Amino acid sequence: MYLRQGTFSYLPELTDAEIAAQVRYALLNNWPVSIEYTDDPHPRNTYWEMWGLPLFDLDEPDGVMAEINACRATFPRHYVRVTAYDATYTKQTTALSFLVQRPATEPGFELGRAEGADRRQTYSLRSYATARPQGQRYGG
Repeated sequence: MYLRQGTFSYLPELTDAEIAAQVRYALLNNWPVSIEYTDDPHPRNTYWEMWGLPLFDLDEPDGVMAEINACRATFPRHYVRVTAYDATYTKQTTALSFLVQRPATEPGFELGRAEGADRRQTYSLRSYATARPQGQRYGG
């Protein structure tokens, strides 16, 4: 199972030039950009670790790309995403979010099912990767 998360999740992986173009679009719309990473990409895990602070003062994608590459180098077996925030609604609103790195192998998710009162079915989703300790979930 391939993790589908973010704006371009059903498209082929973005190249660095395409990532820079999306970052440029966000910066032209005055959307601050942040870089986040995780090794627990559960669909309900929306709060990933932040790489540094949000990049409020940049107007060219080169600085963002340098930070993306630094995050990729530091966490080569993690998911890395870029999130752009729109403040026009006077609160932090995600305007754009997409993955810029994923682990080489993604073990997928387990769907658990339990039967409750009145034969009501409840479901849970668990990543196979979470069987290993944090920081060692992907790769060797």
